[in-house]
Amino acid sequence: MSTASDPVVRSSTGLRGLVLRCHFYAGLLVGPFILVAAVTGVLYALTPQLESWLYHGALAVPVTARALPLAEQVRAARGVNPLGALVAVRPAAEPGSTTRVLFTGPGLRAGERRAVFVNPASAQVTGELTVYGPHGVLPLRAALARLHRDLFLGEPGRLYSRLAASWLWVVALGGAVLWLTRWRGRRGRLGSSGWHGVVGMWVLAGALVLSATALAWSAGTSAPRAPSGWMTQAFGAGGGSAVGPDVTRVDAVLTAARAAGIDAKAVEIELPKGAGAPWRVGDGSDAVAIDGATGAVVERSRFADRPFVAKLARWGVEAHTGALFGWPNQLLLLAVGLGLVALVVLGYRMWWKRRPVRGSASSFGKPVARGQWRKVATPAVVALLVVAGLVGWAVPLLGVSLLGFLVVDGLLGLRARRGPTGALNRGRP
Repeated sequence: MSTASDPVVRSSTGLRGLVLRCHFYAGLLVGPFILVAAVTGVLYALTPQLESWLYHGALAVPVTARALPLAEQVRAARGVNPLGALVAVRPAAEPGSTTRVLFTGPGLRAGERRAVFVNPASAQVTGELTVYGPHGVLPLRAALARLHRDLFLGEPGRLYSRLAASWLWVVALGGAVLWLTRWRGRRGRLGSSGWHGVVGMWVLAGALVLSATALAWSAGTSAPRAPSGWMTQAFGAGGGSAVGPDVTRVDAVLTAARAAGIDAKAVEIELPKGAGAPWRVGDGSDAVAIDGATGAVVERSRFADRPFVAKLARWGVEAHTGALFGWPNQLLLLAVGLGLVALVVLGYRMWWKRRPVRGSASSFGKPVARGQWRKVATPAVVALLVVAGLVGWAVPLLGVSLLGFLVVDGLLGLRARRGPTGALNRGRP
């Protein structure tokens, strides 16, 4: 039994105890947040396959080498949506897929457009759906994205998801420190810390990348604008203002854009916003403005010309959503997401086994006691405080929640040290 007057032995074991205590309680705090984010993230990573199945009738047609002019496909779409303002066309990206003709009009909210799907070989309409945002995502992806981002709770939900992303890297790095120190002490017995540690080390790199890209995305750095900003402004307009130009020019405009270097399979052709305004053609990275009368390029935006930080943010977000390098990216996200789910479940299982049960001993041992910081060398404590302050300043949500945790933990410790009468019991172990 120790008392307040006992000398404090400062050593590296105290630092490990401090990390273990922070990892244990931080995991309890953010475990539910990480679990929800991981489950919804796994579902989001699978959206290409889920959409292909769910919207197969609208998206897929028999493969054929024949394709009618875009203007004819647009006229077919106009026939089923005569009241909407025609704003954009997305030609079929590959054989067996449909062309999307996009409208705005009555009944649509800001950020929504109505997509009419057309068979490029026959000009037959295969379906209609409301699509969302500047990229025209389908309803399932939009719903899963919002579930992942804010749980349909708006700003409170955004704070919820950002809290999970803010703490994920802290918990992950803390777990890595604990695993490596325990592994070294156990002379290489890999399974000595249990499946929680094993899975944690396997998904460590992915968890850190997901945390960093999620924070960058939520901070709004993931969508760098073109130099003039016209792509973002045009695609973000909810009501649309197309004046119904001569749609027979759409094929010539696409040919001019291809000649100007817009050679990706999937492109969007935005119609002019008014008389004399240019057409806009982009593939998500590069874009050009085309004079419809002459076919000349009047403005150009290239991804290669953007600052490196903007490129890095874009690549990070694409990796986070599974779009950076196709199905291998999806498989990695699936593995990391399922690994995070397993980590949370195994972590709570450990906590459940450690819980105090009257009349029985825990096979996992009790949680690390308070006061671990007193065992750490003073320079190390000062360094930890400086790092915590800098991180809290850089990520305010993390800093505020950490401060709240310390206040609550301190109050609980003070309460535990008081006797039945409320007086401070300094001789208590």
